[in-house]
Amino acid sequence: MEEALRKLLEKQQYRIVENNSAVKICTWTKKSLKNRGVCYKERFYGIRCHMCCQMTPDVNFCQNSCIFCWRNLEATEKNNKNMIIDDPLMIIDGTIKAQKKLLEGFKGDDETSKKKYFESLEPMHYAISLSGEPTLYPKLAELIKELHKRKKTTFLVTNGLLPDALRLLEKEKALPTQLYVSIDAPNKELFFQIDRCSLKNGWELLMETLDLLKKLKKKTRTTLRITAIKSLNMVHPEKYAGLIKRSDATFVEVKAYMHVGASRERLEIKHMPYHEDILEFSKEICKHSGYKIIDEQVQSRVVLLMKKDIKNRIMKF
Repeated sequence: MEEALRKLLEKQQYRIVENNSAVKICTWTKKSLKNRGVCYKERFYGIRCHMCCQMTPDVNFCQNSCIFCWRNLEATEKNNKNMIIDDPLMIIDGTIKAQKKLLEGFKGDDETSKKKYFESLEPMHYAISLSGEPTLYPKLAELIKELHKRKKTTFLVTNGLLPDALRLLEKEKALPTQLYVSIDAPNKELFFQIDRCSLKNGWELLMETLDLLKKLKKKTRTTLRITAIKSLNMVHPEKYAGLIKRSDATFVEVKAYMHVGASRERLEIKHMPYHEDILEFSKEICKHSGYKIIDEQVQSRVVLLMKKDIKNRIMKF
């Protein structure tokens, strides 16, 4: 990693682990420590966000340059040929150590729940989603298997451009606790406009991943994430519905684009939908998909869709 990028990320409160891995404390983790609310993933699925580790094994590698991404994209590498492959055990131990260091200041804060603070020092949930595309990391199966061996849960977020990497996770019995695939456009034209994919066959690879999800659903919890950008991709709800039916995902999250970080250089605040916009767009998708609104969190401007609620949606830990 170039020193300039390392310094920029550290200024943004990332902590670099080994060569390409990173961890950062989520805003909701901080709020939860002070009993000021919890993230929608805790509300929807039961994960405890004060014990969540938001991390990535490859912070600056991604095939896309999404216009809504909060990261500075100038240094992003489009493939992993220059990646120094960090050891999975070193990544896990390093992220725990870095997370503890980042949380130190909360210990002396009178607003901090002492019980939650001491629990947070041993994260139990790993959101492999902070930055970059994690399926580009060649040892992802080893990383997930080691986390599960340590009794951690894992949420993996992918852009869906490496279906073979997901097949490998299945083969290695290393599927995450919950698998997220991002769909940011209802058709190929908008996909390249919004995700700005470097792969000419990117849309076709994403469709291959959606077809694969139907099979993987038998082995893990599957989720589609729609990042909704006002006046750009909140169109053709019937086509989003077609993608949803193609994947047969257990969960669908329709979440507002947030006008934060470097995305402010590419989009305007007018592109950030209100929760009411998300709710109305979700209703339109439901009309065509056979899914229905199960839950929502206004603060995060996100709505959860499912065919029907399930008993173990909110997991017990």
